[in-house]
Amino acid sequence: MPEGFHAPDLWLARLVLQRGLGFCYLLAFLVALKQFRPLLGEHGLLPVPRFLARVRFRGAPSVFHLRYSDRLLVAVALVGILLSLTIVLGLPDAWPIPLTLATWLVLWALYLSIVNVGQTFYSFGWESLLLEAGFLAAFLGPAWSAVPAPLLWLFRWLLFRVEFGAGLIKLRGDSCWKELTCLDYHHETQPMPNPLSWYFHRLPRPLHRLEVLGSHFAQLVAPFLLFFPQPIATFAGLFIALTQAWLLLSGNYAWLNLITIILAASAIDGAVLGHVGRASTSAVPWHDGLVLAVTALLVVLSYRPARNLFAREQLMNASFDPLRLVNTYGAFGSITRERYEVVIEGTDDERLTPATEWQEYAFRGKPTDPKRRPSQWAPYHLRLDWLMWFAALSPAYMPRWFPPLVEKLLRGDAATLRLLRHNPFPEHPPRTLRAVLYRYRFTTWRERRDTGAWWERTRLRDYLPPTRLSA
Repeated sequence: MPEGFHAPDLWLARLVLQRGLGFCYLLAFLVALKQFRPLLGEHGLLPVPRFLARVRFRGAPSVFHLRYSDRLLVAVALVGILLSLTIVLGLPDAWPIPLTLATWLVLWALYLSIVNVGQTFYSFGWESLLLEAGFLAAFLGPAWSAVPAPLLWLFRWLLFRVEFGAGLIKLRGDSCWKELTCLDYHHETQPMPNPLSWYFHRLPRPLHRLEVLGSHFAQLVAPFLLFFPQPIATFAGLFIALTQAWLLLSGNYAWLNLITIILAASAIDGAVLGHVGRASTSAVPWHDGLVLAVTALLVVLSYRPARNLFAREQLMNASFDPLRLVNTYGAFGSITRERYEVVIEGTDDERLTPATEWQEYAFRGKPTDPKRRPSQWAPYHLRLDWLMWFAALSPAYMPRWFPPLVEKLLRGDAATLRLLRHNPFPEHPPRTLRAVLYRYRFTTWRERRDTGAWWERTRLRDYLPPTRLSA
């Protein structure tokens, strides 16, 4: 192999990448185990069997094309959890290369099978990000083998696309990013605020300007520095990790921030720690050849994502191949100035009058009760809560999963109710449901002190008029 093919000083990067991505896969499979069946199972809101009836394997490769059942989904999730745990615990560090390679590829293939049939509920950019990173991690090799430098460069290329793509989509999408005013709104209007979001929103406006400037540097400048010699690359990686940690503190973005921090490790020079914790490594010629072949393949597949970065109509969070090997990323090209929420309410009254008492269903993460403090869920992902935020963004367009959700609640479906935090009708389902569109805003310091509420809300109109089960 040519000089520089192996990177002994990047042993720490490989360690963080493998253990960290293993943890992210563990989270992803736990989410699938807990949420997939009520959302997408045989009797879910968007049943997978119906999806598979109209989509061919070539367009969405998945083991579920052979046969879908909820039992098989549970088996896939449990195998994924087991394989992820072995990686988190570092067991593959001592295994032969073929076994570590197989472990990662099975993990990747199983999650690809879930994502490719997940439809709207798996349409988030961090699904493709986890798959792309997991495929790369498969070829890093165990701890005793030499660190393949080309793969670390590919991880930096992935991080570059995540950050630079997000930076470009912001500049092209909303003038508030250029005016440095987006964070005057975003902490309040983001999909799922966390316990600190109220405080971030109430920061002085000059600090919001600094937040945006830091974001621009992390997404438009630091990505190029990743390819500079050390210690510049390490500085770029650390700065990106710092800004992602800030986002992790200020909101719930599933595992997006965590996985981006993990990817930033690809730029960290392990030489700063000297030989602490580092064992001697051995090169394996056939593995080096495999790494070269994979690198060549991914470089070729990078053409369309790279071209997309500079396209006038830049795609955001798009895959250019069904295996999701090289993708394009981006987020929040447009910032909403006001927060809207759809609140689902039910009643037992036989006859509806202006005096009818409606009771609210409480979700685990999304705002409902104004006096309930926003919760911390990231890096765990609440899929239904996120989709409820999207539903409120376009109240004129009702997503196709919403009527089935209402029907499930009217029937008192236990699996669906487990996705929620509180069911106001524990004894029997309500006779009637409706959905109401509200405008929410964070309370001021004084309002919170006087009322104890985190939110102030204003009723706008019905999102779904009162609805009952058909006779």
